[in-house]
Amino acid sequence: MSGTSLDGLDLAYCHIWKSKGKWDFSIETTHSISYTPEMTQKLKNAIALNAEELLVFNNWYGTWLGEQTKNFIEINHLKVDFIASHGHTVHHRPEKGLTYQIGSGQHLANASGHKTICDFRTNDVTLGGQGAPLVPIGDQLFFGDYDFCLNLGGISNVSFLHNGKRVAYDIGLANMVLNHITQKINLAYDKDGVMAKTGVINSSLLQKLNALEYYKLPFPKSTGYEWFVEKVAPIVDNTEASIENLLHTCIHHLCEQVAIQIKENTTQKSTLWVTGGGALNSFLIKTLQEKVGSSIQVVVPTPTLIEFKEALVFGLMGVLRAENEINVLKSVTGAIKDSSSGVVFLPS
Repeated sequence: MSGTSLDGLDLAYCHIWKSKGKWDFSIETTHSISYTPEMTQKLKNAIALNAEELLVFNNWYGTWLGEQTKNFIEINHLKVDFIASHGHTVHHRPEKGLTYQIGSGQHLANASGHKTICDFRTNDVTLGGQGAPLVPIGDQLFFGDYDFCLNLGGISNVSFLHNGKRVAYDIGLANMVLNHITQKINLAYDKDGVMAKTGVINSSLLQKLNALEYYKLPFPKSTGYEWFVEKVAPIVDNTEASIENLLHTCIHHLCEQVAIQIKENTTQKSTLWVTGGGALNSFLIKTLQEKVGSSIQVVVPTPTLIEFKEALVFGLMGVLRAENEINVLKSVTGAIKDSSSGVVFLPS
């Protein structure tokens, strides 16, 4: 798994099984590979590549993914059925019928020597869906005991039961904007929100962020890096404020937007289960609890689940694809039907 926060590649070796009609899992071994500054820039700027350059990068990145996975397997002496790969999203414009994750499945399979299942989003988009978010199938099958499952990655997304069906959508900003701010001072991220905690709210910035049109759209909806570049970054970059105040304001903003969505969809005591890198930010979690109020219990799981939930769920998606079972929900994406998505590549 490689996400919009651009922090690195997550690898998780998982056992996934079905017992008495219920799916279960164990995460056996994990490893994260931080991207070099050069790789981060290449991935960040891939959106601007022309078609030929992007295809070349897609193949190179697929080979790189295969090499990293092969090393992970060999070092840990793992017995592998297949590799499930999300790849890295470069373009996501479902309104144009387009979503593109680089990391060529054939190159990955050849470099790793293992069967590979990838490209989980394209099929849903061809069926009229958003192609995102996909993780809610894991929320439903693995973590359905919680009322709300919130992921704070580069962007924030939530899933929950609505009129008896699982729905999910991207709420808006999360680590993407926070990391954008810290990178102004060559800092990868604000660990535990230490800098943000010392800041104060910039009212003008908060008002502009809260007024973003995306927040007014009904679900199903999804967003990505393009939205951030076009609509969000200019607001942040044109605000004269200290790094601490920018971080403090953005955390209050993203927590307010999450709280709005949670409160609109429950009238009783509920549990809000939080994963993704943002769950490791103690100031963010404290602020989130304040915004949602005492009737909503914010639950933060183990660090392993926080960091590797998405990798785990794409493993589950691979299993469901291999078993020809539904792994993308129309109630989540807005597609015309549920589907079993993913393309299988065999090593040559």
